[in-house]
Amino acid sequence: MRKKQFKTESKRLLDLMINSIYTHKDIFLRELISNSSDALDKLAFRALTDEGVGLNRSDLAIDLSVNEIERTLTISDNGIGMTQEELENNLGTIAKSGTLQFREDMAQGEAEDTPDIIGQFGVGFYSAFMVAETVSVVSRAYGSDEAYRWESSGADGYTIVPAFRATPGTDVTLYLKASTEEDDYDKYLDVFQLEGIVKKYSDYIRYPIRAEITTSREKARDPETPADAPVEYETVKELTTLNSMVPLWQRKRSDVTDEERNAFYRSAFSDYQDPISCIQTSVEGAVTYRAMLFIPGRLPSDFYARDCRFGLQLYSNNVMIMENCPEMLPEYFRFVKGVVDSPDFSLNISREMLQQTGQVKKICSNLEKKIKAELVRLQKEDFETYLQFWTAFGILLKYGVVNDYGVHKDFLRELLLFPSSTQDFPTSLADYVSRMPEDQPYIYYASGRDVEQIASLPQAERFTAKGYEILCLTNEVDEFVLQVLEKEGEKYFKSIDADDALPETDDEKAENMAKAAEHEAVTSFMKEKLTGRVFDVRLSGKLVSHAVCMTADGPISLDMEKYFKALGQNGPNMTARRVLEVNPDSQVFTVLAAAVKDGDTEKAERITEILYSQALLIAGYPLEDPSAFSDMVCALIQ
Repeated sequence: MRKKQFKTESKRLLDLMINSIYTHKDIFLRELISNSSDALDKLAFRALTDEGVGLNRSDLAIDLSVNEIERTLTISDNGIGMTQEELENNLGTIAKSGTLQFREDMAQGEAEDTPDIIGQFGVGFYSAFMVAETVSVVSRAYGSDEAYRWESSGADGYTIVPAFRATPGTDVTLYLKASTEEDDYDKYLDVFQLEGIVKKYSDYIRYPIRAEITTSREKARDPETPADAPVEYETVKELTTLNSMVPLWQRKRSDVTDEERNAFYRSAFSDYQDPISCIQTSVEGAVTYRAMLFIPGRLPSDFYARDCRFGLQLYSNNVMIMENCPEMLPEYFRFVKGVVDSPDFSLNISREMLQQTGQVKKICSNLEKKIKAELVRLQKEDFETYLQFWTAFGILLKYGVVNDYGVHKDFLRELLLFPSSTQDFPTSLADYVSRMPEDQPYIYYASGRDVEQIASLPQAERFTAKGYEILCLTNEVDEFVLQVLEKEGEKYFKSIDADDALPETDDEKAENMAKAAEHEAVTSFMKEKLTGRVFDVRLSGKLVSHAVCMTADGPISLDMEKYFKALGQNGPNMTARRVLEVNPDSQVFTVLAAAVKDGDTEKAERITEILYSQALLIAGYPLEDPSAFSDMVCALIQ
């Protein structure tokens, strides 16, 4: 029997098939099952036009069987089968796809009910050589009495000889490689491990995938057997269906219960809690796809771990192509779990990598809009649930605003929440604006550790007195978010530290200038004493009852500086220019001014240091020398 050679540069190309194209060896089972599914589809399609087929669709199936002694795994189907010529053309020519040819023939015939065939590249079959030393294919075409065996051990060629098969269909038998320290091939002889692979990649193939599973069960007891007699067991072999066949996302939303959706989510995405929302959509037209997306209600424990994998599960005609596809969602929506199934995905040759096309971008854009719409709905109709989501994942939306130079700011602004000085719950920017008094010129904000600390800031007193609400920026990225957003509606954001936060009358400006000139000697003394620690010392128009506060001059605020330092970035462009602001109407300033005027340098220096330390504490900075501060306070009291 003469061995035939492959019709391509076989050795190089087949070596590429086996060693380079596929990243996971388990993929071979997905590919072979998909080929069997295509064969069943072709027979079912033929039955639509050929009354002689007499097909009972419920009889169509894919069977897996193992032989541990001979180390073989066989995938069988009762589909359309192949003639000798088709075996030659489809398996003797690497990258020649019978399924692709079938699609093209159907397209030329303009058939209306063309089935959703899975394969297209003609290389999936050769993935079997990743795990098998030899592959044997016995096939009998429908309508033929003859069967043939195709067999190959790899790039050295193949043989085709007559064989026997009682009914039409195909058996693909893999003679598995011996296991090594690096690769476990024995697992493909374990039906339970095969079941796991089927569940992962082929659970929603439309035909039953069956395997013979050996179980142990209790023997039926004779009625006269004593109750205390030992229980006897027997070994039973049962043909069990491994796949569920019909995915939830292929059913109408009205036909799927919340319990079914939640159960699917918990099982598919390993969460012990139900999701807070499910988005199910079906689109047909220029782009066709179905999707079922879930918004989790909690932050997974490994969410920020380096090896945590994100992205949607991708299916093509119910076959899993990718378990995690991050390209389908923007970074700020990476918390979303779910499935997208489309025949329009453009995949690489191994069907493991998504290629960006106009259709894919359209799907991504549609999904992004769906997710936002659902979050907006939750915010308006079920704020308590939205708050649960926001607590877990709101920070991602904030970083989504500032990343990519703010290109997504307008898309995301509606979803943002911030703590407020007057509200018990975080507020949206639109709701804040709706509550603003008519005379309030800006949206005011302040940064700090928490709402209570911000409310106690000396510079907040004037705004509270006017009844103005303050957005409390308690997260490190919040100030950057507001800088990118710039405004909400027609109202700009303004820090309560800004000199022009509250407009001054001409009389107030004149009074402040007069005080600054009157006490120039005091502020100059303090600035000299604090050289290297503050950029400037100024009389403040922001303070009412408090004596001192710390602000910043320039674009880098005090909290921005803290954020940069936490990242290990301490350059001059990332450091705030600290300004010590003192209240000229406070009692302590009166004492300080008197000490400077009387030449009591020691007392003036001590008061300056105390005021500086107080300003640090109020601003949330650690004291440079807590012990010295304590001694100065005690000495001043004495």
